[in-house]
Amino acid sequence: MAFGIERIDWPRPWFAGWRELGAFTSELIHGKGSVCYALNAISDSEFAKGAQGSFGLSEDIFSRTSAKSEGDTVRAHTRFAHQIARASATLTLGSGGAVEFVSQRELPTDIAYEAFIFSHKHIPTRDNLHDFFNGLCWLRFPQTKLRLNFLQAQEIASQGVNATRGSLRDALTLFDENVLLLQSSDELWQALQDRDWKKIFSEFRDEWQSAHIVIFGHALLEKLVAPYKSITAHVFRIASDVDAKDDQALDAWLATNLQPDYLATKPYLPLPVLGIPGWWSENEDLSFYTDTQVFRVA
Repeated sequence: MAFGIERIDWPRPWFAGWRELGAFTSELIHGKGSVCYALNAISDSEFAKGAQGSFGLSEDIFSRTSAKSEGDTVRAHTRFAHQIARASATLTLGSGGAVEFVSQRELPTDIAYEAFIFSHKHIPTRDNLHDFFNGLCWLRFPQTKLRLNFLQAQEIASQGVNATRGSLRDALTLFDENVLLLQSSDELWQALQDRDWKKIFSEFRDEWQSAHIVIFGHALLEKLVAPYKSITAHVFRIASDVDAKDDQALDAWLATNLQPDYLATKPYLPLPVLGIPGWWSENEDLSFYTDTQVFRVA
């Protein structure tokens, strides 16, 4: 797999929630050499049926990800089967047409990428890490991806494709590429708004254990394959009444709440992700956060 998929270290904390689906998709790509094939196979209903029953998931896949015991392996199999079944059930548009991954060669030169997905229900996909993670996001959060695509296509139809995207398309692109979803206490969120790094990572350090984090942006996931200190996410807050640990509930909430006027305000907060406690061994020394080139003041 020349494009680097073998370099993904699935046990890393930032890949939580992606491990089972991602590792299995990687195995399919390894066998067939095609990202499109793997993603379409997973979203196919017959394949999904097999994942829950006779298909037979490889124990080795889970031993290389997060499973640490027989019980963990069983739970990993169960979560994975649910992810596969969910992908098959929900990766469709409202009109009933299935969304399909296709080769990048099918994207005409005279139509924007987002407009093509919306009109043709085909997702142009290359054999690289960026499109691999984008495809996984379509499988895991299909309603949200469809919503983002609809808003992009609507804006393109209204404003055309210009040298600059405009505030809404820019905000949509930031969400799609670089968002980290966070459900946290009001106190931690306020400290993030203030960029009070001492509070965030020292006084509130233990609060990160109860916060719920989901890396959504596929470019952010790609960067974290080879992590470096300055990687910074755009943080979007998950409402406190959402069951953020339930992907289906989170997906439905995002798809409903991603409204153009709100998104155009770019309601994101910056967060250097390797500063998250437990994510990077170097941040155990609090001097890690004194680097003002990374942890910048407001």
